[in-house]
Amino acid sequence: MPRAARRAVTAAAEYAVPRAGLVVVRALDRDVVGQAHHPRGAAGRVTAWEMTWRPSNRQRSAWAVALLDVQPADRVLEIGFGPGLAVAQLVRAGAGHVYGADHSAVMVARASRRNAAAIRAGRVTLVRAPVGQLPAALDGPFDAILAVNALAFWPEPAQRLAELRGRLAPGGRIAVVSQPRAPGATAASSARAASDIGDLLQQAGFTGLRTETLPLSPPAVAVLAAGPGQGSRRLA
Repeated sequence: MPRAARRAVTAAAEYAVPRAGLVVVRALDRDVVGQAHHPRGAAGRVTAWEMTWRPSNRQRSAWAVALLDVQPADRVLEIGFGPGLAVAQLVRAGAGHVYGADHSAVMVARASRRNAAAIRAGRVTLVRAPVGQLPAALDGPFDAILAVNALAFWPEPAQRLAELRGRLAPGGRIAVVSQPRAPGATAASSARAASDIGDLLQQAGFTGLRTETLPLSPPAVAVLAAGPGQGSRRLA
């Protein structure tokens, strides 16, 4: 397919997929914001479908995984993995073992199906748990931690980030990604999100902060930082 045609198809999908999903979710559950926070029931399954097939979500996840520069021996933890797009991309990128926690049973089921072969091969472990109540199986240490469009929903986010810092191996790194989804969000909204994430990471004791931007509409931003034991080569 010619590049112009691919762009047209992607633009059409980016317009149509979220709008179709929103119409159906509203018909099933008037609490649209609650479904985005904690997908559940039939409306939650529609939310998972929208998150899976929206082109910008796929681009954002692949970009975030690339920023982490995972290595074959790396143990990686994703908080709020949703339908499991980034989990699958981390496996393809060669991560040694990918762990994930999400508090939505709908998302755990969807991500488990998407990553069934990697789970059977012992390369992926997914659990249902909120960020503030991670089980002992996710104590780490981890070489990298990823959170994509999840931080805004966390209670006491600075405390949660500090707890995650304690799960990082020396030289480990974290990537916190945000793409504002509120109506009317702009590049300025993304810049504010990056600033807020950076402040929270510093409060939580992270160092060596670096911000990257993916030119979507609105832009996605990723703030990367180092955990215990400064000098991670991937944040240099």
